[in-house]
Amino acid sequence: MKVLISVDIEGVAGVYHPEQVRAGNPEFERARRLMAQEANAAVEGAFAAGALEVYVNDSHGGFRNMPPDLLDARAQVIQGKPRYLSMVAGVELGVDAVCMVGYHSRAQGRGILAHTINSFAFASIHINGQEASEASIYGALAGAYGAPVVMLAGDDVLREENQAIFPHAVFVQTKRATGQGSGISLSPEQAQNAIRAGVAQGLAGRARCQPLPTASPVQVQIAATSPGMADLFCQWPTLERVDGRTVRFSAPDIESAVRMTNCLSAMSSMLR
Repeated sequence: MKVLISVDIEGVAGVYHPEQVRAGNPEFERARRLMAQEANAAVEGAFAAGALEVYVNDSHGGFRNMPPDLLDARAQVIQGKPRYLSMVAGVELGVDAVCMVGYHSRAQGRGILAHTINSFAFASIHINGQEASEASIYGALAGAYGAPVVMLAGDDVLREENQAIFPHAVFVQTKRATGQGSGISLSPEQAQNAIRAGVAQGLAGRARCQPLPTASPVQVQIAATSPGMADLFCQWPTLERVDGRTVRFSAPDIESAVRMTNCLSAMSSMLR
């Protein structure tokens, strides 16, 4: 069994504030180690469940957050960007299941540090008419490669938003949101124990989890964070302007939709 563990940081126990998730801040140095510890707990759970190969995808920001020397030596680590499959790079290697650790709720949600892909650029993303989160977007991309999501870890709002999308997956609640930048968290040790057990449980029940399907062609509608951002996005000739902040486009499949969305995210940096 091959397992991909995609690790973000906003859903990690003890993480609440933007300074904890942005490189260059002293608090980030501690948070990136907490991120690595939750990744290691997931790796341990995967091997305990019978995995023969485990890939850890560093899925936050510049995709090079977790110090490689702190990660379980049995895992193979995917870091750096750009990469076409982004937060689920590694599914193309024929993995049997995906676990999402440190994930968070969607943009405009009430979860801790809620956003979707790029908080500077995107106020919301809809895929085929449904408001999307990073979990649902990358769960669909994994599904296109035949890999089901079997476990997710993050705050309580992550579960509320995604329970119906991944009905047979195991959800591990590492903290409870009380605001955009506040919450009630398990201790790192408790969270890691829960993640270890959750991954093992999710993999044991993976036969119940089906790859997430997406109808094609894929219709994507994005509300930008400002009219100026929408102006920038519409430099792409195939995008259609819906209103002052909203654009839309059609893609032949979910992988194309995700890659186009990530290109828009990259474009947004010129307005910083």
